[in-house]
Amino acid sequence: MNRLSSYRHDGLDFDVVEGGPAEGEPVILLHGFPERASSWDAVSALLHEQGLHTLAPDQRGYSPGARPRGRWSYRLSLLVGDVVALAERIGGPVHLVGHDWGAVVAWALAAQRPDLVRSLTAVSVPHPGAFRDALLHGQLAASWYVGLFATPLLVEGMIAAKPDAFDLPLRKGGMRAEDVARFHTEIVESGALPGALGWYRALPFAPVSLTRTPVTVPTTYVWSDRDVALTREAAERCGDHVSGDYELVVLEGVTHWIPRQAPEALAAAVLARVASTR
Repeated sequence: MNRLSSYRHDGLDFDVVEGGPAEGEPVILLHGFPERASSWDAVSALLHEQGLHTLAPDQRGYSPGARPRGRWSYRLSLLVGDVVALAERIGGPVHLVGHDWGAVVAWALAAQRPDLVRSLTAVSVPHPGAFRDALLHGQLAASWYVGLFATPLLVEGMIAAKPDAFDLPLRKGGMRAEDVARFHTEIVESGALPGALGWYRALPFAPVSLTRTPVTVPTTYVWSDRDVALTREAAERCGDHVSGDYELVVLEGVTHWIPRQAPEALAAAVLARVASTR
């Protein structure tokens, strides 16, 4: 059974959905935008059945006690530091799994602190170097929305004026109706939207070195061929930036929202990666 725990870092309080056998190998699950720890519910249940202990935090901007103001508060170094604090609290090293923006944090953490990461499973978003390499091969066009989200107050104003302003784009991107409804309750109505958008608005502060730093830990990258935001070109270039044991897993007929729409396939990929380290 899942239980809610918490930890404190950088003056902020982070909620964590924790579950599975206490003695199991620890797995940290990092959600993306615009979702919270609940996006991992189906995946974590499958991992628990195999004896793993999962911890899924509501990250900076999402946890009610961790919503600082200003884009400077959402620099990647701080996002990574929040997860480092959790891994160190556990005692590390941990198996790390990240989807969407959670994958960005996971890539950076694995590159910077391989001592804390036993294995990495990155979902949807490739290594930042692969993303950069693919920009002129379709990725730039696929990432059109980043500029929209990065503009201060724009998205918040649009939703305040028209609450369903982003429902159709989310549905076209593959979200199911129930997941769009969850976006309204967990993100908009809960007050998490400004902080969640802060991740995009802090992009100018991201270190360029991240695109050049290879990941040395055992790594699996999971990509789905109906993802409208991340291209096949970026997926195929991802392995160029991993020097450790590496596998690319392609899920056919699945959209960007892999943890909710293909939990069995994703859990299988995570379990295979975990097993490879034993």
